Formats: sequence, structure tokens, C-alpha cells
Amino acid sequence: MAALVLFLCFACNMLGRGVGDTFIVFLLPLSDAFGWKRAEVSSVYSIYLVVTGLSAPLTGMLLDRWGPRVVYPAGLVLLGAGCLLAGHLTRLWQFQACIGIVNGMAVSMLGMVPASMLISRWFRDRMSTAMGIAYAGFGTGTLVIVPLAQYLIEAHGWRETYRLMGFVILALLPLFLLIPWRAIAGGAPRASRKDSDPLDETRAWPLKSAMSTRAYWQLAQVFSFTALAMYAMLAQIVAYLVHLGLSPLEAATAFGTAGLLSVLGMMASGWSSDRFGARATATASFVSTFLGIGFLVLLSYHPARWLVIPFVLLFGISQGARGPIVASLTARLFRGPGFATINGTIFASMSIGAALGSWMSGVLFDMTGGYRASFAFSMACVLVAAAPFWTARPLGARR
Repeated sequence: MAALVLFLCFACNMLGRGVGDTFIVFLLPLSDAFGWKRAEVSSVYSIYLVVTGLSAPLTGMLLDRWGPRVVYPAGLVLLGAGCLLAGHLTRLWQFQACIGIVNGMAVSMLGMVPASMLISRWFRDRMSTAMGIAYAGFGTGTLVIVPLAQYLIEAHGWRETYRLMGFVILALLPLFLLIPWRAIAGGAPRASRKDSDPLDETRAWPLKSAMSTRAYWQLAQVFSFTALAMYAMLAQIVAYLVHLGLSPLEAATAFGTAGLLSVLGMMASGWSSDRFGARATATASFVSTFLGIGFLVLLSYHPARWLVIPFVLLFGISQGARGPIVASLTARLFRGPGFATINGTIFASMSIGAALGSWMSGVLFDMTGGYRASFAFSMACVLVAAAPFWTARPLGARR
């Protein structure tokens, strides 16, 4: 049963994040089709990220009250409906509603908030490793679904691509209804847990009490500024690579390759955190991200194609690597009843940071006519995100 739980968490992360991130390759077709400014089109992605974040506490409360049997299928229906409707839209506000709001809620309900709750109940010993595998679904979705969407757009147009995505997603609903949700929600049998497992000594952490601790806000700082750093460049990266001379498919493939490396990076991050501790693992990942963005800056001065390779390697291997670390620290620091709600609010800080970063990238591009300002902003945010691992004792602990 534990293997089924881990597969479910991985697969739903892959589907939700992969479909959500496809907007990156819809950005240019929509801008060309309707004549919208870059910041206007980016606002759809920003709203999606904000709603994903703001929905995380609601997802947590629904999980605490109704369990995954309600949350996961509901998320699937919302995701499919949002994509299906997007193929018929003509106004910016309609995209903001369907892709921004509806899909944002859906990705939250299919994402790491329910996954973290389930993993904390089934994987008590190697929690960070299991979190890393679940988080790897994000990168897998980016690798598989984003280039596929780009191919379909080139072959059939953006409207047909959205419709096809919606039909395929909704066709998965019968499979979701057959999953043994009650057994999954119950967690691992007590006999299979170690007597010394600290997570058995559960205590309730009401949200208000958790928010009164320094550790809560430090975890939120890590998530929010990491997201600011990543999405200040991610929202524009495909367009930037096309600007440098790559074809749209080549740019999407580079983006997808970074997603492939993030799969390995997130799994390695979880394993490394269990073995070497959160501080060492997080620091290594932040250094890799910083250097990767540095290569993008260098590309703006010297547009040699080979410089894309070190960017993809460094940025890809560290993309999402902080997620398993923060999720495991949250589960250990705020274990017990109410964890899903607390985790949802911390996760919300990441999505809000992602939305602000995506919006900032569009604003900085419109203001400067280039991408260097976004890259400089990203590098500064990386430093702020890394700070709590060196200034906070709970975040610097080995386990």
C-alpha cells in the first residue's frame, strides 16, 4: 500500500504541475493571436500561481475534514474543465478565470499539500527521501507534458491542444474513483512503525499556535523567496531562448531537459537531506541555482548556444530541490492533527512568491526591454532564501 501511496503522489504532482506549466508554451501563441502585451499574458500565469498558493490552506482544511477521497477527484475535474473551456476563450479575463483561478485551485488539490499529508503517515523513517520522489513528479510533468503541449500547438494550434488536454484529463476520473482511498488515508499500520519514531508522539498544532513560532516564518521565507527567484525567470525562459535564436521546440526541449534533471535533483535532495542534513543539502542546491542563473546572464552578453548546457545542468538539478527539505521539516516540526492546514499555509507562501516573481519578470521586461534585470532580481532572492538555513537552528539540524 505504501508503494501505491507514493505512486499516487508522484503521478498527481506530475499531472497537475505539468499541465499548469504548459502555459509557458502557450504564452507566445496567445500573445500573437490576440496582440496582448507580455505583462498582460503573464498575468494569467501569475493569477494561476497566486490561486494555487491561496488555495493551499483551503486544500489542507478539506483534507483534514474530508480526506483525499474528496480532494483528489475534485482537483482532477477542475483541471480538466479548466483546460476544456480554455480552448473556446477569446478574452484575457476569461483566461485569467479558467487557467488562473480554476486550474490554480485544481493544481493545489492535486499537489504537495495532500501528498505531504499522506507521505507523513506512510513514510516515517525516510520521510525526506519519499518527499523527494513525490516532488520529482513536478519535474517529470515539466519534462513530459510541456514539450508535448508545444508539439501539439505547432501541429494543431493552441485551441485544439487545450481541448485535447481537457478531454484526456477528465477521462482519468473513473480510475480515481476506483482507488482505495479509505485505506490510503489511514496511514501505515502502527505495528510497522518504529517504537522510537518521534512522529508517533503526535500533538495538535493549531494554525494560530504554529504561526506564533519563528520556525514557521523561516520556512515560509525559504519557500517564498525561492519561488520569487525561480519564477522571475521561469515565466520568460522559453521566450528568452527563442530570442537568442533557438526554435520554439528547441527552447521547450531545453526547458523540459531541466525538468528531467529536476526529477533526479529532487530525489537526490530528499535522500541527501536524510543522510547529510537539511543545511548542507539546501546550501548546495542554492549554489547550483545561483550559478545556473549566472550562465543566463552570461548568455545575454555572449549568446553562444553551448552556454545553454551549463545553465540546464546547474539550474535543472537544483530546480525544486528545496521542496522535499521544507516539506519534511514542516512535517517534523508541526506534526499531528491540523498538519495539512499548517502545511497548506506554508505552501501558500511559495505560490504567492511564484506569482510575484512571474509578474515581476513581465514588468521588468516591459520596463527594460530585456531579461537581465529579472536575472539580477532572481540572484538576489536566492541569497535571501538560503539565509534561514544558516540563521535558524531547526532548519540547520541534520535531521
